[in-house]
Amino acid sequence: MTETSYLQWLANETTTAWWHDSAEPEELGRGLTQGAVGVTTNPVLTYLSLRAHPEQWARALPPQPDGLGAEEKAQEWMGVVVRSAAQRLLPVYERTGGQQGYVCAQVNPARAADVKAMTSMAHRFSAWAPNIAVKLPATAAGLDVLEECAAEGITVTATVSFTVPQVIAIAERYRRGLARARRAGKPTGRCFAVIMIGRLDDYLRDVVLDQKADVTEADVRLAGLAVTKRAYTLYKDRSYEAVLLVAALRGMYHMIELAGADLIMSIHPTIQAALLQPGVPREAHIAAPVAPDVIARLARVPEFVKAYEPDGMTPAEFITFGLTQRTLTQFTESGWRLLESYKG
Repeated sequence: MTETSYLQWLANETTTAWWHDSAEPEELGRGLTQGAVGVTTNPVLTYLSLRAHPEQWARALPPQPDGLGAEEKAQEWMGVVVRSAAQRLLPVYERTGGQQGYVCAQVNPARAADVKAMTSMAHRFSAWAPNIAVKLPATAAGLDVLEECAAEGITVTATVSFTVPQVIAIAERYRRGLARARRAGKPTGRCFAVIMIGRLDDYLRDVVLDQKADVTEADVRLAGLAVTKRAYTLYKDRSYEAVLLVAALRGMYHMIELAGADLIMSIHPTIQAALLQPGVPREAHIAAPVAPDVIARLARVPEFVKAYEPDGMTPAEFITFGLTQRTLTQFTESGWRLLESYKG
């Protein structure tokens, strides 16, 4: 009998689910064989897939009306990739009764403060397939749209999110929207609250270096894990309906230290490949805390405190957080803008 892989063990023998972090069709096929039950995409990953397979995606693009603006063109190209993945995940969605099988469709990151524009995109994207999770930024405006989507039964993923205060705000706003939907007798959607764990480590590494803080590289590598484990404990204590979705892993250690948690891991094919090598420990480590002395050293850095403490930031401050601006800029300039100018 062939031994199950680490990813299959994770999917079948623990409470941890995992989603495939790529828009590449062939990579997705391999991910599905290893137990992936969702797909996280963003404008950057979508553009890379379009560039890698231009003829394939051009054939799938429906006829376009004249006079489309750049933003609408970007949405059309993204829709081609997202709908393809959603079709492949539909059996998972149906088998799990809508608990899994989602594919993320991200709104224009340059519109992270524009409620009207994001709401319009959310309605459009959610109509592409029943298993679309509209991806919204965890900004004050994005949270407003998230609550309205939840009240309408639209499934959402809150992204550009790295901190405990952000995922708490996501869960609270989803809870409010969910209650509104139930009072109105409407079907309810799901909510996935992202923690971009590796991006937080990357950002704090730069902050530590610039401020010459007395914090080691070993400490920095544990920062995202400390934030995630604190968020996980709070989610369990408060019985939030939203589900944590941990993304932007920087190595196997992020996965290994969170194994066994009742959450979702978004795993890029490069990390998948590492986890499929022999000898990866198959143990649940979610209950193992980050050492108090590590937390104490990281707390010397104000940006870590903002990320770690439940009241470290208010929603009005989310968009001004340095890492939020860095990520929105990357998603815009290295993804959405390229989708706007893509010719196929």
